[in-house]
Amino acid sequence: MPGPILGASLDELRRDRTSVKWRRYDPDVLPLWIAEMDARPCPAVVEAVGAAVRRGDTGYAWTGVYAEAFAEHAEATWGWRPDPAATVRVTDVLTGITHLLGLLTDPGGPVVLTTPVYNAFFEVVEAAGRRVVEAPLGADHRLDLDSLAKAFGTATAGGSRAVLLLSNPHNPTGTVHTAEELQALARLADEHGVRVVSDEIHGALVYGSSTFTPYLAVPGTGRGIVVSSASKAWNLAGLKAAIIAPGPDAASDVRRLHPFVTFGASHLGVVAHVAAWRDGREWLARLVSELDANRALLARLVADRLPEARLVVPEATYLAWLDLRGLGLGDRPATRLVDIARVALSDGPAFGSVGAGHARLNFATSPEILTEAIDRIAGSLA
Repeated sequence: MPGPILGASLDELRRDRTSVKWRRYDPDVLPLWIAEMDARPCPAVVEAVGAAVRRGDTGYAWTGVYAEAFAEHAEATWGWRPDPAATVRVTDVLTGITHLLGLLTDPGGPVVLTTPVYNAFFEVVEAAGRRVVEAPLGADHRLDLDSLAKAFGTATAGGSRAVLLLSNPHNPTGTVHTAEELQALARLADEHGVRVVSDEIHGALVYGSSTFTPYLAVPGTGRGIVVSSASKAWNLAGLKAAIIAPGPDAASDVRRLHPFVTFGASHLGVVAHVAAWRDGREWLARLVSELDANRALLARLVADRLPEARLVVPEATYLAWLDLRGLGLGDRPATRLVDIARVALSDGPAFGSVGAGHARLNFATSPEILTEAIDRIAGSLA
């Protein structure tokens, strides 16, 4: 594949992209908000989807191959092989989580979130008719067992069924939970009778010496459930498919999901994701290298141009958490920056009560666009 994966120019992106990322704001706004990459597509995916369309293979999905491909990918990448026969295939990760919340909690029941955490989690909990109990991360942006114990106690008071909805790796801080941290979490969850549902959609996007550990690869997690997809790592959000993989002690729970749930995965989504997992690893390796370079570039730009801001350098994902309280932009700095800098980030308060004064930035774009975005922000504050 000639040229960089993240090398598209701003003019090219504005001309060719019609997704919400490029249509929500006016054309002069640089969109670094939603978790979608400005990436050239994986050739294996293009070929697989194009071939399916050309031969008229555009019907309903047969998802057995999806489960096998995910299991192969997980075993080859992380040394963990889920049982394909125990999995359930769904439309996307958030849809899968919504079904699981309905299964594992009662109407109005508690869902624990380790804040700041993926903003859509709050919307999913609300849509499922449940309520959020926050367990803030520690000052080091890692899981805080004391915070979790307090939240678990609150959530299960009176005998309520509760779920911890885990982001692994963590969005928006990019924290990679270690095997030891996950094992301690599992012990604590079992002590309180809390079920763990782990969103692992960013698991393939890890940098440096950090190692991603699937929740179910850790001893003592048999009652846990993983939900995952190829959509983030290969930029396939528009080609819908995801998988629910239960631990051995949760398989009977997942079997209670209505069979209609499995009809949601798109056939072309299945085709695309299978091609990504089986034939897109070289493309992914190049992408991670480019994202890592952007991660380093962003750290330099923030240090040089926004010295009063604080960047949490992510260990994973292509999302960066920025503490902008020192810039005098108020509790919702992203809202201000759209107006004064014409740069769109995601506002911190949407990620939990601890997010005031913060913003999330998507650095999965070209180095030129990333540089211009930080220059615009710095220039707007001069």
